[in-house]
Amino acid sequence: MATAKSLTAVEVEKVLQHIATKAFPLRNRVMFMMTAMAGMRVGEVCDLKISDVRNADGSVKSEIYLAAERVKHNHARTVYVSSRLQQELADYIATRPWLYDAQPLFFTQKSMSRGFTPNTMTQHFHWLYKAAGVQGASSHSGRKTFLTSLASQGISVFVLASLAGHKSIATTQKYVTVNDDMKRRAVELV
Repeated sequence: MATAKSLTAVEVEKVLQHIATKAFPLRNRVMFMMTAMAGMRVGEVCDLKISDVRNADGSVKSEIYLAAERVKHNHARTVYVSSRLQQELADYIATRPWLYDAQPLFFTQKSMSRGFTPNTMTQHFHWLYKAAGVQGASSHSGRKTFLTSLASQGISVFVLASLAGHKSIATTQKYVTVNDDMKRRAVELV
C-alpha cells in the first residue's frame, strides 16, 4: 500500500470547498477536520460518540480521551481539540438531534443510531479526495497533514509523537513530509 500523502494548504481548501457543495456538508467537514486538525485515525473518528466531545453543559470538550481498547495498538491517548476545531464541532452538534450519550457523533444517512464503520469512512475519504481533485490522498492523509503542519511550525518530534499516540519517534518521523517551504524557512534561521 502506498504511503499517505500530506495535503498542502491549497489541497485542504479544495477538499473543504468540495465538501461544501455536497450533501451533509457540516458532518463531512467535521469528519475531515478531526483527521486534519486533531490527527485522529479514521477508526477513532468512526468510534466517537456525542458524549466523547460534549460536556454535560453542552459545551465542546477541549480534550477527548480515547481508552486503550478504542485506539490502535491499545495505547490510550488524549486528543487535544483546538479552539477552532471546538467551534467546528459546536456548529455541527447544533444542527443534529442528540437522543442519548452513546449516539454516534457521525451517523449515516440511514440511521441516527448507526455510525460509520472504519471501512465505510475510508471509502468515503477515498471518493472525497478523488472528487475534490486531490491526487494520491487517502484516509490517512488528514493525520499526516496534521503532523506535517505542526512539524513545519517547529513543534518537537517528541510532542508530535505524543499527539499522534506513537510510542516511538521513529514512527512519527515517517509521517512528516519535508517540503521546499520548510527548507526555505530553515535556512533563513541561520
